[in-house]
Amino acid sequence: MKMTVTISIVGLGLIGGSLAKGLRSNGFTGKIIGVDNNPQHCTISMYCGLADEFMPLDEAVSKADIIVLCTPVDTNCKLLPQVLNMISGTGKVVTDMGSTKADIAATVAHHPARGRYVSAHPMAGTEYSGPAAAIDSLFTDKVAIICDAERSDDDALHLITALFQSLHMRLQFMNSAEHDVHVAYVSHISHITSFALALCVLEKEKDEKNILSLAAGGFESTVRLSKSKAETWAPIFTGNAKSIIEVIDTYIEKMNLFKKYIEAGDAASIRELIITANAVKRILD
Repeated sequence: MKMTVTISIVGLGLIGGSLAKGLRSNGFTGKIIGVDNNPQHCTISMYCGLADEFMPLDEAVSKADIIVLCTPVDTNCKLLPQVLNMISGTGKVVTDMGSTKADIAATVAHHPARGRYVSAHPMAGTEYSGPAAAIDSLFTDKVAIICDAERSDDDALHLITALFQSLHMRLQFMNSAEHDVHVAYVSHISHITSFALALCVLEKEKDEKNILSLAAGGFESTVRLSKSKAETWAPIFTGNAKSIIEVIDTYIEKMNLFKKYIEAGDAASIRELIITANAVKRILD
């Protein structure tokens, strides 16, 4: 899709950088303006061709047709009202790539320019961060969730859905509260359990030096997400606390079942738990 839109991406990390790569390679945008407070990110982004130039936020917004917020979720919440103030009365559109939606939805629920905002969450990522980690195919065949679509102006919604479709993403539509419950189960708990397992092993490693030297594929895949940035995930956990606590309680309940049957030497019950868990293959395959 060839378009002449100018896009300002605020936050040129993994998500923002991958978005820049994908939209540049597919021809969706003619120009990408970067906004980032990290000078190193700016240098790397320019070297990698992720942005044509960098500007302060207000200047970048004034020159863009689409503004994409790719900063941590708590920063997105602070920036979105500012950006809506800047674009009020124009045809500009702002979207965000954040992993939680209820908080940011509440922040601008009554803003007069609310219609120019499209709430989005591309379900894509890796354990790495920064512009050097950007991948131009990161979003291919992944799901892009659009939240509260009825609150967005028709033309704004059309433009952002076209953006995701140009990246070959599949669209799903939810409300913000529903979204936050779902991602707590399929994404956020995975990161928490990965962080927790890494902490357990690192603590034991202090006494038994050979543990990590024995690490194989299963361990590496399980703790892979523990490499993720604290600056990204701490605000997600606090911002989606209610749903995440519900998931943690359920997770602890299942862990206690395994503990109970292991303590009792009840192999048959352990086997039933594993067989029940195997059903997830029908969803993932």
